[in-house]
Amino acid sequence: MPPSPHTALNADAVKLAYRRWAMVYDTVFGSISSFGRRCAVTEVNRLPGTKVLEVGVGTGLALPSYNFDKRITGIDLSTDMLKKARQRVARHNLSNVENLFEMDAEATDFETGSFDIAVGMFVASVVPNPDRLFAELKRVVKPGGHILFVNHFLAQKGMRYYIERVMAPASKALGWHPDFSIESLLPPEALQRAVLQPVRPFGLFTLVHLVR
Repeated sequence: MPPSPHTALNADAVKLAYRRWAMVYDTVFGSISSFGRRCAVTEVNRLPGTKVLEVGVGTGLALPSYNFDKRITGIDLSTDMLKKARQRVARHNLSNVENLFEMDAEATDFETGSFDIAVGMFVASVVPNPDRLFAELKRVVKPGGHILFVNHFLAQKGMRYYIERVMAPASKALGWHPDFSIESLLPPEALQRAVLQPVRPFGLFTLVHLVR
């Protein structure tokens, strides 16, 4: 059984946290996450297949960056964040964004094998059960398709490791786990197959790529 993060979040805690963050999310987190987001979308754009699921679409920061041949479905648990995403779609006339749904990423309504690519940006450390998230993405992505995550993962040692451990009790207020380990997301066999790419700044984030 995969190790759990040191602290736990539930769906209600996530919704409450992101209701607070919705109005300032782009300003506070937009620049911090921009390199990771850009890296993930660049990878999606170069991959074969057109049907893309973005999990934890949030305010839709990534949506204008997808190639127009990619047909995007986005899901998020936060009504407030999705409202911002829909405004962004309208503002940029993003006709390739087909749907934005309020939906639990751990138990979606999609049929098995619905997508060529699934990407989760900064969502793995937010969901209550990251192992269930991974299992659900495996289900909805076609065999031979691609699953990508970009996320912050717990450092293995050094000052950052201790800072992240100290921050852990603030998880509910933050809406994410500072002490989130990659083993909480991926089972051993998947971790062995995954391609891990450090992302700027300072390798704070990691791009994870698996072939389904």
